[in-house]
Amino acid sequence: MESETSVASGGPGGFFALRTAPPPTGGEHRPLARLYGGGAEGDAPLHARVDRVAARLGAPERRVGASVAHLGLAARLWSTALGPAALHGRFPALDPADLHWDPALGSPDDLWWGGTATRPATVAALREAVQEAHLIPLHAAFARDGRISPRLLWGNAGSALAGALRELIRWARAHDRPEAADRAAALVRGLLDHPDLAGTVRGPALRRASCCLYYRCPAGGLCGDCVFDHAPGTGLERRPPAP
Repeated sequence: MESETSVASGGPGGFFALRTAPPPTGGEHRPLARLYGGGAEGDAPLHARVDRVAARLGAPERRVGASVAHLGLAARLWSTALGPAALHGRFPALDPADLHWDPALGSPDDLWWGGTATRPATVAALREAVQEAHLIPLHAAFARDGRISPRLLWGNAGSALAGALRELIRWARAHDRPEAADRAAALVRGLLDHPDLAGTVRGPALRRASCCLYYRCPAGGLCGDCVFDHAPGTGLERRPPAP
């Protein structure tokens, strides 16, 4: 029988949930290592995923769909590591060969982890497990797929990390777990000190410094941490800082 954990019994669900079993046979789940490796087994499923997201949103150009697809997966990767790190002091190793993903499913992306190893909740371990093992090759895969700014992708990564922190703090306060909130905040401060992530979010509210482009979709709007105060084109928006 499959098992699923959301970082702790009764802990945060949604983007934090991780199925802790090998994926069922006969489905479309594949190791993320294949996606990062490129070729037909990696680039074609990613291309199809971006097309599917762009079509669902009615995006005016493909890179908008790419940005939204990337943001969702980045949020899942950060959350499944940061959640248990904050609550338990350890997190699943999340080796790309052990972490399976189905590009045909919607957000939050369905992730199955077939590994057993865990890592200590340190900034260095989280950076190696998520940023280096996943985000860097993921960004390369999106760059192969089409034109998209590295600054936008790292902005998405910073926004996803900040979003995971906000949700963990909210949950920890509601469940009287101040030590979990403090641990999560300290880990995120350390992670955001890296050159790739530094400056992607700013201020006490961790408002992002770039735009994910979601506002350009017909039914889109501004995200909660958007760099803009009003949608571009209204004349009221706050211009983002120069690259």
